[in-house]
Amino acid sequence: MDIQRQIPASFDRVQRNQYGYNAKQVDQFMQRARVSFESPGSAARPVKSADVRAVSFDPVKGGYSASAVDAALDRLEDALALRERDELVAERGEDAWLREIGRLAGLLRGRLHRPDGERFRRPAKAKARSYNTTDVDDLCHDLIGYLEEDKPLSVDNVRRAVFRPAVGKDGYEENQVDAFLDRVVELMAAID
Repeated sequence: MDIQRQIPASFDRVQRNQYGYNAKQVDQFMQRARVSFESPGSAARPVKSADVRAVSFDPVKGGYSASAVDAALDRLEDALALRERDELVAERGEDAWLREIGRLAGLLRGRLHRPDGERFRRPAKAKARSYNTTDVDDLCHDLIGYLEEDKPLSVDNVRRAVFRPAVGKDGYEENQVDAFLDRVVELMAAID
């Protein structure tokens, strides 16, 4: 796999008065990912697909275009997930990979089959930011269709999901929804 296609040498910048990602932080992470990708055994702590999903960069004026960096991160995450799957299959066999996928899918299904409005915690604080329950529940219905009815759904649809804001108990707790969606992306990247 060509790492240059996954991680470009540099990214377009936004205009000076607009916010983008901190170029130094992006360059440092991408360099670390490049070294890890090209020499998996040599890195002290190799970059995994979960690291790519979790990385964040400070916003700065005149920084790198967020959409360009995010697209590269998505490709990198997919490439790393594929490699992780291949390594697991080579080390422990395809049955082990299938068991892992089944285990993760089972965990996700448990939450997906909860009633609408009850899938995730509500924030404890009255003024806490939260996600609109209907928006999140709609995505959960799409995920059930993907997992159980072979309905098409792209991992990018999950990565780019946007929910209207809610306040406090009118919505779902953002951190719990985000953590759940990270696991969904992990599963979809491993399957697709």
